Amino acid sequence: MSRRKAAAAEVPLPGLARLAPTQQRSRERFERILACAAEIMAEKGSEAFRMSDVVARSGVAFGSLYQYFPDKAAIIGTLAERHNAVGRDCVRRDLAAVATARDLHPALCRIVDSYYEMFMREPVMRDIWQATQADRALQKLDADDMAVLSGLLSDAVRRIAPDMPTAALATFSALTMTLIAAAVRHAIALPPRKARQALTQFKTMLPHDLAGTT
Repeated sequence: MSRRKAAAAEVPLPGLARLAPTQQRSRERFERILACAAEIMAEKGSEAFRMSDVVARSGVAFGSLYQYFPDKAAIIGTLAERHNAVGRDCVRRDLAAVATARDLHPALCRIVDSYYEMFMREPVMRDIWQATQADRALQKLDADDMAVLSGLLSDAVRRIAPDMPTAALATFSALTMTLIAAAVRHAIALPPRKARQALTQFKTMLPHDLAGTT
């Protein structure tokens, strides 16, 4: 490996952990930091929590904390990536049954429900999402996740519409996943009953077929 590549490998990606520990004791410390940070964020919100709060609650020294996370954004970004991975697994599962055009609408509705349930199970995700909108590095993580989700939908649609033009497929998939994410993020700010009503209405607006997408 060249010196330039080696140096680049040592630089953490913006909004992510500096390194992923491999030894058990280090992994336990790493996980404790993230667990405590999530607790604090759920209590105080993403804007109010500080690195010093994590040190106080986790019992991990500042030096050890900064060894893994150069700043607060890196903690939030690492938590966001974990939740994003769970969300992507849900989308893969919900799209797996798409074999005909008739399967598309039910699958999209399942994605809406899965995302809403995920946010409700993990309230800290609301704070993570708010933080990703306020930080440029974290916005990049969010955009990358949306690109993956759009790609998953594109793959599913391609199975049922192999002749759909690539540009139209990309636009359809990106818009659909963006709208689903926006609807769910709107719903989590509402009382549960109103959230369900809003999502029920939104699901009627999702495409039932691929007419007009070419």
